[in-house]
Amino acid sequence: MALLELSALQRRFGATTAVDDVSLLVPDGAFLALLGPSGCGKTTLLRLIAGLERPDGGRIVIDGQIMAAPDRFVRPEARGLGMVFQSYALWPHMTVAGNIGFGLRLKGLSRAQERTRIDEALALVGLDGMGDRRPHQLSGGQRQRVALARSLALRPKLVLLDEPLANLDAHLRGQMLAEFRRLHHTLGTGFVLVTHDQDEAMAVATHVGVMNAGRLEQLATPEELFARPATPMVARFVGGGRTIPVEVLSHGAGICALFLQGRTLHVAGNAPPGPGWLCLRPANLVPDPEGPLAARVTGTLFRAGAYAVSAELEGAEDGGAVEVILPRAPRAGERLRLRLSGGWVMQREAAATLRLPVTQPVPACG
Repeated sequence: MALLELSALQRRFGATTAVDDVSLLVPDGAFLALLGPSGCGKTTLLRLIAGLERPDGGRIVIDGQIMAAPDRFVRPEARGLGMVFQSYALWPHMTVAGNIGFGLRLKGLSRAQERTRIDEALALVGLDGMGDRRPHQLSGGQRQRVALARSLALRPKLVLLDEPLANLDAHLRGQMLAEFRRLHHTLGTGFVLVTHDQDEAMAVATHVGVMNAGRLEQLATPEELFARPATPMVARFVGGGRTIPVEVLSHGAGICALFLQGRTLHVAGNAPPGPGWLCLRPANLVPDPEGPLAARVTGTLFRAGAYAVSAELEGAEDGGAVEVILPRAPRAGERLRLRLSGGWVMQREAAATLRLPVTQPVPACG
């Protein structure tokens, strides 16, 4: 059974379409990350799943049950979901145990059952013995764990995470990402994470949906998304990719022959003959005195013990800027010879791929 199914989902605010005909199907037990730039519609999509927004069209099915459709709308409290907000949303006058138990009181549990659920949730997030503390006595990371424990105590079928790490420093973000991975593995509960940080999405998700201008550009595993982007936007947004316009000469067995700088190159791809995009990431370009490509250095940035070099491919059309990793700082204007080590070729007119709804579940990662 699918964990989450969205069909032709739409949400409009006046003349603005925040979610535009989004369809996806995610298998049970998946960890889905909704990734995209600010204003792309990912938070609105999460709020639609949660029931905090009513769709203007389409259908939402969670764990086989219709939650929203033209003739049906299930209120948030009846959806059986957990939600963790960016702001933590903890009651300052309540203890940690009180915050976690607040939602349980609506479940009709006995005091003993509530206490058991609270203790189990605290243990799950590594806060044993902290039930009597107040939120102001906790660090930011601990408060985020309390918010997560509050959701897990309800034993939801799906946990929704709305940019939960935005208020944490880099070290705490790393700790919480590890915590999300551990809980997902331990509990088997489905998660949906909204983030604009691709490193967060790639670190925890089994499936990533990239959104842009209200539409779903691609839904895939992190590995598929990185290696085989479906659209130029995905290629550029994920992994620092650059897209170079090329002419595809032929295609067969997953390899494209393309013409670039007077050379015929063979690169993995799915583009038919005609105008195409060559997606290149820094690791795909290797300095080589005998390399087939030439580029001029336009800028240099020291990063992680090496130099991230911006360069323009000679003779390329608009969009010929690439990034190369070098062990030394080159001179501005210096000419580099490069060879390809990887890359991906897609059709120049990628709209057909972009607009097709996802009607088959993305296979779970191993």
